[in-house]
Amino acid sequence: MRFDVNCSILFTDRPLLERPAAAKAAGFDGVEFWWPFAAAVPDDRAVDAFVAAVEDAGVQLVGLNFLDDLPEGGRGLFSRPGDRVRLRDNLDVAAGIAGRLGCRALNALYGNRVPGLSERRQDEVALENLALAARKAAAAGAVVLVEALNSYESPSYPLVSVKGAIDVIEGVGEPNVRFLCDLYHLARMGEDLTAALAHPLVGHVQIADSPGRGRPGTGELPFKDLLGGYDGWVGLEYKDPGLDFSWIKEFSQ
Repeated sequence: MRFDVNCSILFTDRPLLERPAAAKAAGFDGVEFWWPFAAAVPDDRAVDAFVAAVEDAGVQLVGLNFLDDLPEGGRGLFSRPGDRVRLRDNLDVAAGIAGRLGCRALNALYGNRVPGLSERRQDEVALENLALAARKAAAAGAVVLVEALNSYESPSYPLVSVKGAIDVIEGVGEPNVRFLCDLYHLARMGEDLTAALAHPLVGHVQIADSPGRGRPGTGELPFKDLLGGYDGWVGLEYKDPGLDFSWIKEFSQ
């Protein structure tokens, strides 16, 4: 088991391009990011600077979100017909970054429901976009991740269970679409976390303690027991202004 730091939620006291080096200095060999640019298609200089920041830090880019609109309260664009062009323009950029940095996981947040538009239409658009993203990711040697969120913080997001996410993955029908098993969101929804981790379609795991989304040890989840049989990357996607990583020592005892 290897821990990587989500540098879009941790080390945020530093400029974005300084965060990979900060993660390395804190002892981590891997990082992940939500979409790190303001635009769907940033200019080449911005992309090159991001790639260089990761390479110069000597860390692995474990995961990267496709365009997600998270800073504006969005939860991805895959199911949103009005954002089809913007999203599809973004797919090549994200896959290109993944190819350059050897990133093997691209997170495709499904998208909040659009009021006044049929859910069936939104789901059709999502499956089309996910299939296209999967083919582009495959060319870069990556998988596409589909994530379930909790309905308390994301009330308009339709995928709020393991089954909901797996149904979408199976509906896409591409071999490189996997489940992003975020234990925090699943715990908030009362899911069986042991069963979720054992699902054969799990492609990546993220953690935060529940219910406060703090670092492990600040809530009620038994991470050492839960993750004892898992040997992949585990993304640290929690809130911790103090950047206290002393809890990791427990996993080596």
